[in-house]
This record gives sequence, structure tokens and C-alpha cells, in this order.
Amino acid sequence: MNKFSFYKGKWWIPIFLWVYLIFTPLFSYGSICVVKSKIESHKVIPSTALGMTQSIVIIGTVRDSQGVLPGVTVSVQGKSTATITDYQGKYSITATATDILVFSFVGYTTLNIPIAGRTVVSVHLQEDATQLQEVKINAGYYSVKESERTGSIAKITAKDIEKQPVTNVLATMQGRMAGVNVTQTTGVAGGGFDIQIRGQNSLRAGGNEPLYIVDGVPFASEVIGNSNTTGVLPRSASPLSIISPTEIESIEILKDADATAIYGSRGANGVVLITTKKGKQGKTQYTANVSRGTGTVTRFMDLMHTQQYLEMRKEAFANDGITTFPTSAYDVNGTWSPTRYTDWQRELTGGTSELTDVQTSVTGGSQRNQFYLGANYHKETTVFPGDFNFNRTSVRGSFSHASEDERFRANFSVGYTMQGNDLPATDLTRDSRILAPNAPALYDAEGKLNWENGSWNNPLRLLYASYLAKSQSLIANSQLSYRIVEGLEFRTAFGFTDLRHNERRTNPSTLNNPSLGYGSSYSSLYRNTNNRQSYSIEPQLDFNRQWNDSKIAVLVGGTFQQQEGNQLLLFADGFTSNSLLNTLAAASAVYVAADDASQYKYQAFFARANYTYKDRYIVNLTGRRDGSSRFGPGKQFATFGAVGAAWLFSREAFFTNNSILSFGKLRVSYGTTGSDQIGDYQFLDTYSTTSNGYQGITGIQPTRLYNPDFGWETNRKLEIALETGFLKDRIFLTWAWYDNRSSNQLVGVPLPGTTGFTSIQANLDATVVNSGTELSLRTVNLQKKDFSWTTDFNISFMKNKLVSFPNLAASTYRNQFVIGEPINIKLLYHYTGINPETGAYTFEDVNGDGVLTAEKDKKTIVDFNPSFYGGLQNQLRYQRLRLDFLFQFVKQQNYSTDYIFARPGLLSNQPVSVTDRWQKAGDITPYQMYTTNSNSDAGKAFNNFQASDGVVTDASYIRLKNVSLSYDLPQNWIGQLQCRLYVEGQNLLTFTPYEGTDPEFKTTGFLPPLRMLSAGVQLTF
Repeated sequence: MNKFSFYKGKWWIPIFLWVYLIFTPLFSYGSICVVKSKIESHKVIPSTALGMTQSIVIIGTVRDSQGVLPGVTVSVQGKSTATITDYQGKYSITATATDILVFSFVGYTTLNIPIAGRTVVSVHLQEDATQLQEVKINAGYYSVKESERTGSIAKITAKDIEKQPVTNVLATMQGRMAGVNVTQTTGVAGGGFDIQIRGQNSLRAGGNEPLYIVDGVPFASEVIGNSNTTGVLPRSASPLSIISPTEIESIEILKDADATAIYGSRGANGVVLITTKKGKQGKTQYTANVSRGTGTVTRFMDLMHTQQYLEMRKEAFANDGITTFPTSAYDVNGTWSPTRYTDWQRELTGGTSELTDVQTSVTGGSQRNQFYLGANYHKETTVFPGDFNFNRTSVRGSFSHASEDERFRANFSVGYTMQGNDLPATDLTRDSRILAPNAPALYDAEGKLNWENGSWNNPLRLLYASYLAKSQSLIANSQLSYRIVEGLEFRTAFGFTDLRHNERRTNPSTLNNPSLGYGSSYSSLYRNTNNRQSYSIEPQLDFNRQWNDSKIAVLVGGTFQQQEGNQLLLFADGFTSNSLLNTLAAASAVYVAADDASQYKYQAFFARANYTYKDRYIVNLTGRRDGSSRFGPGKQFATFGAVGAAWLFSREAFFTNNSILSFGKLRVSYGTTGSDQIGDYQFLDTYSTTSNGYQGITGIQPTRLYNPDFGWETNRKLEIALETGFLKDRIFLTWAWYDNRSSNQLVGVPLPGTTGFTSIQANLDATVVNSGTELSLRTVNLQKKDFSWTTDFNISFMKNKLVSFPNLAASTYRNQFVIGEPINIKLLYHYTGINPETGAYTFEDVNGDGVLTAEKDKKTIVDFNPSFYGGLQNQLRYQRLRLDFLFQFVKQQNYSTDYIFARPGLLSNQPVSVTDRWQKAGDITPYQMYTTNSNSDAGKAFNNFQASDGVVTDASYIRLKNVSLSYDLPQNWIGQLQCRLYVEGQNLLTFTPYEGTDPEFKTTGFLPPLRMLSAGVQLTF
């Protein structure tokens, strides 16, 4: 991993990037090509033979630089006659010899080609990245042209998703969207991601998740795992890992009030709209995609070798005045060889993960009926020793139908996924870093685990404990619509989700040294079963009317949703045999740790009114009346709404002939959204069973106090944005400023101990503000027939602040939050260096009382929110060869390696940097003296050091996040078959000053994100 800092003389790099992005399109502006049709083969029939107005059938093929182009609209200019090219790029249309054919397709320059008496007209379309303003954006309950939207919506499509060898849908968004910060929590297969859309709104850690909508169906993102069973993962299992990225057609992120208010109480933290692939009109097309790849750890830490390590240990004992090594100091007392060396990082986490992906699909249909059927298989092993893997198999289908008069339409889609995750119960990453380099061999002479006479715990013992999770997910959606009269349509959407998750963690007796004599009666098992079903119905009435210079669109509808869930967590021990460890009947005792059932009901009515005048003045009103069963009587309903406005000033008369400004839009929005992410039954008196029975009878105990008065969290959002396109949109810049204020926070309000409870769920008059600026820049640097180059750049600056918290100083949150500061902070001691006389770390005594205490002296504020983040993507095409690469960058702070490792001097390996330590009076070094004694002055100082700003460091980075290189074989080589060869990479290079394994990583002791490489072939016929 190379090192790079945003400081230290590197200030010129971001300036260079901006100059490069702004002026490259200017230099290439003169190279804008005049697009001409390429007439491949034609037959001209004299007009005298046909007659000037006699209808003839025109056929042909439409191609682009990659081959045939399906889905192109071919119409007759000035007439209603039109058709669409099939999956072989062919079309057939009826016209006259003097007509003009119009070939149009989103993302390509429109061609007008005179027929001129021909019966065969084949053309070559030129890609045009400046046409993106005409792309339709999914805004949830409605769609809108990119140029006419009043809200803030970011989008990526299958073209971006398919270039990334990732398994989680959230991973596809990293570095590609302004205002969307995605962080990976583990490199273990099937692990999760954290996402924040424009910051952290809620004081509650679990109250900042966005709303997920899959094909119009709400998809609950609450965790389905349990901490007792998912030890190998830093967080409980998330259902989002079940969604396969290869099934996705597009992802839209709704960010501001105008875009999210129509989702009311569920849109406070943003909305993620996931649209899966659907059938398309044309000849039946088959696609097969197969790829293989590998994954490896990006970087190993530079740890001590045996000589350095033993020197540290001996010096630590000497500093503590110990001349005879203890019997437990096996590494230095002669029990272990002083010449042995093992690189435990490579031994335990240095393996190669293997990836296999297979996708197949068939799609096609007529103008009135289209279908899609696809299947996906993914398998990924681990970098740990042993045979472990994550696998996912999914099948998805969709069907759409339109009546002959196109008044009635029906759409149906269904997806079923089976997922399995077979992993060791414990991540070996922590052991790989702390094991002494002269620790014994893993296996003895007989090939069995080596316990070295009980002097160590062999790390491979952890592989005997397993984590096995199996999930099944069904998502079904149907939508029926009927056009009552022109401009008035009634439709109803039905959604159903069914999620079943089973996981278990085994702890066999073989985890222990056999010499201890522990048999299977010491083995135990945790088993967690979680099921969740959801039903939703959404009737809607859509009205559209246009007259003179005005257009109006009105949408009214309702949502009725019910979600039911149940969880059963069991603990069993005392097994008759380890072979029966997964059989509850073989356990001598089975305990019910949790047996919960929940029901969530949600009801809402919503409306949207959009008015457009002269195609340049737009006003959009949205509102929603929500009801949730998660609140008490009188607090179950709330109203949310927003207003958005846009002025397309580039369409004003005074800009008509402007050769520089090609597009300009000013938009503003303000509104309120809410949140009910508090869990079920929080307002009720609740009770749970107690294991302390009375005379053999199991009792119950109170767990929550009744409080019907707490209501919705409210988020007020304001945004102002400017969108400008220059030089025919070859340079397109979007600037947005936002201010989001989240109030009426739902938290646990502290109670006196005499109540028997520590807190009660209630609304707190605390306000959190997230404000920031987002910039997105797209440039078309070159656009020729054989070569094109486009660049996309985004950067987000965000500030989070707690602006009010009544009586904070007297609450239990006083050591967690500070008014006027971000909520993602830590209050730490201030590190002042090493005392050159004593060799111990020193800290600021804030109140000057001579005693260092957390309450009085932890006053240094460290903000762990990123200062800014973004991405730089380039897409280059030369004939049939394409190269795409994305750089992701983040400016942030993180804990250093000094926070991860134990006290230098203990039986635990250390980074090589620790060798620069204090040894004698007068030494000025970054590390204090070695010690093995936690009660010594140096030992206490080290504990304070790990609670100080001395262990916080710059963790900014620039990462080559993704590279994709593909080549389409010429069709004259393979006939009608289309073949694309590609190689892809993820997390390839990282430039950072951070000394740890990965600067993105927020959790300690877990496997960081892996470097992934894959190669594959895609066939279409």
C-alpha cells in the first residue's frame, strides 16, 4: 500500500484535478464530430416503379461501436408509424420512398435518414453522453425526466454495477454518488456495509438506516442475525446481502425533502430504490455470463520478527525488575525456540479467496407482452485455512402485458434467493497479528494440532467452531393499471416479501487442549431462527393533462402494509457426542434465550401535484399522512410534506442562441420527513420471562415502562441546487447545498434508580443538524466514432452538529455528546508526549487537580466523521475496447494501530514502529518504555494512552476502487453471436498515510476489505 497525504506538500493535487477536469473538454471542444449515418448495404428501387406515395417495407440493422443495438426507436418523421429494433438490431417498418426515418435511442445522437427509394437502410449510431438529461429517473411513485426533476436524486445503472466483482448491493455505490457514504465493515464473504445518506440524523445508532424499496415493495433492513451466533461478523447478519447485484437494473437514491417526503415517516434518512431487470420488446435473446476470480488481503501489517520481539519481552521484564522469567512466559523462558519465526498474518489470513459467478437470462416479447427470466449463482471462499464458503443462488422472473387498446396493463415480478454462509465462528485476523513470532508450529509430527504441552492455544482450534447461516428470500410484486380516460389512470400495486433466516454457532469441546480432558459434555450450540413476512397494497390514481403552455400531473394514493416477524434463539449444551452437535435432542439441556413475535402495521395516504409552465417553470408538491402501530394512542398519525420548485433558465429567450450555456436549472426544496425506526411495542409496558423461577414456576419481570406520549422523529430538509451544462452539455456541473434538521429525538431518557429502570423511551427536544455541499461534474473529453472519453467527478463536504440537548450535563449522555459538536465524536484525554525522565506517556490535567479522571479530564473532542469524500471515474472506449476505472477518496480520522494492540512488553506481537521506544532518561521517542505490569506507572499510562487523542491519526486515502477492461469480439468473427471478454478488479491500490491494514475500516480485529480480481466472458444470442 503506497502512502499519500492530503497535506505534507500535496496541496497541488486537488487543484490539478480540478484544472484537468475543467479544461480538458475545452481543449477537445473543437473535435466535436459531425455524426453521419453509415449506409452499409441497400437496394434502390426507382421511384417511378414504386410511385411517390406507395407504401413499401423498409428493413435494416442498427449498430453502434460495440455491435448491433437493440431497443432503438425507428419512426417515420411526421407520422405516427414507429417500431423498435430487436435484440439483433433489426427492424422492419412501412413507409413511402420519400419519407425520412428517425433513429433515436437514449445516450445516442438521433439520426434523420431519407429513405430515397431504398428498401434496406442500415445505420450506425454514435454514442452521445450529452443526452443524459432526457433519461427517465425513478422517483418511486412516479418517474420524471432528469432535466425536469425538482428533487435531489442520484442514480447508477446496470452498466456501472456489472463492472464490479462485489456481492453486496451497497458496495456498488461506493465513490459513485455525491452525498452517499458507504463503508465496508468486514472482508469476510457475506459481511455487511454501513450507509449514510447526507449524514447521521438520529442519536440512536440504529435510527439512521434509509428506506429500501425493491421493485416498489418495502424491504425491511433490520438485522436478522444475533450477536451470539454471528461472532465471525462484526455486526449481526443483514438481509441486504440476499439481494444479488447482478439482478439490478438501476439504483436511485432519494436525498432531499422533495424526493423523500412522499415516503413520509420512512424517508428521513433517505430512500434507496432498487429496480431489477425486466423484459424488453424484441426477438427472444439469451445471455450467459461466466466469471472466475480471486480475493486476497490488500496489505499486511509490518510486525516484529523474532529477534525484535524477544528483545522487547526481555527489556519489559528488566524494566519491571524481573530477573527470572515466569513459567508462563513460554516465549522467552526456553519453552519455545528463540530462533523460530512464523509470519502469522500470511499463515492465517494469507490464503486466496476464489470467486465463481454464473448468470443466465432469457428475455424478449412483443409490443404488448414482454418477459424476463434470469438465474444467478455466486460462490466465494475465504482467505482463512479450511474449506469455508459463501454461496448464493437466485432466480428472478418478470412478465408484463398490455391490452390491445393499451388501456389495461399488468406487470408481475418475482425473485427467489437461497443463500448459505459456512464460515469459522471466529475471525482469525486478530490472532494473526498478536501471536508471538516464535510461537510453536501448527501441527505436530503426526499431522495433528500441536498444543506444545499446553503452552499455547493453537489458533487453528478456532476452525472447529463453525458459523452456518442459511437464508431464503421471496420478493413478489404485481401492478395492475387501467386508463379510465385519456390522462386518467388507476393502478394498484401489491407487494409481498418472505424472509427466512436460520443460523447456528457451534462451540465444540475440541476448542480446548485435549490434555484438559474436556469431552462433548462441554460442547455448546447457539441456534437462531428469524422469519419475517410483509404484505403491502398501494392503490393510486394518476391524472395528467396538458393545455397551451401548461402541464399538470396529480397523483393520489394510499399504502397499507403489515409486517410480522418472529425470532427463536436457543442455547444447548451437554451433548452426548460432538458428532451430534447440531442435534438439539442430543443435548442434556436446552435453554430458550429469546422467543419473540412482533407485528407492525403501517397505513398512509399520499398525494403529489406537479405543475409545469412553458417547460421551464416547475412546482412540485408532495404530502403524506402516516399512521404507525409503533406509537401510542393519539400519537400514531403524523403529516409530512414538501414543496420543490425548479427554473430551467436555459430555456428562456435570452439564452436561446447562447453557444456556451446549453443547460441551466435552479431548484429549491423544503419539507419534512419523519422516522419510526424505534422497534415495535416501545410505548407499552413489556415483560419478559425470568430464569429465576419460584418453586419450579417460571416468572416474569418488567422490562419497559409505559409511555404513550412519545411520537415521531421529525426531519426538516432544505436544499438549494444549481445544474449547468456548457458546450452542448459536454461539461455538466451540479452544485447542491442542504441543511437537514432532525428533532424530537427518540432516545432513552434517564430515570432515577429508585424506579427500577435506567431509562424510559421518550422524545427529547434535541436537534441534530446535517449541512453540506455536494459537487458533481461530468465532462465529455472526446467523442469520436472510434474513440470516446468521459469523466465523472463527485465530492461531498458535510458537517454534523448537535445544536440542542436540554439538560445534557445532568444526563447519562454527558460523556458522549457535546452541544455544538458532531454526534459521532469521542471525548478523549489530550496526549502531551512522553516524560523524558520516567519514560511514561503524559496527558493534560484539564482541571488541574493533579489526578487524571475520565469525568474531569476527557475533554478533547475528536470527530470521526469524514471531512469530505467522493470519486473520480473515467470511461474510455476505442472501437470495441472499453476501459473504466474509478478512484475513491475520503478525508477522515481513524484509530491508529496503537489502539488495536496490547501493551508493548506483553506476550503479544507488535508493529515494528514500537521499537522506537524510551530506554533511558533523556530519550525523546514516540513510544514509552516496555512493561509487563499493568499496575506500574507505565502500565497505567498505556491504558490512558489508548483513551487519548494520541491513538487517533490521519486515515485519509485515495483508492483505485474499481477497474474494468472489456472487449467485444467483431461479429464477422462469430456471426450472430455477441461475445464480450472482460477483466475486473476491486480495491486494487490505496494511497494513504495510515499505518494499519486498511484506512476505510472502522472495526478492529476483523478482516479488512479484500483485493478482488476476476475475468469472464459474456455471450448473447
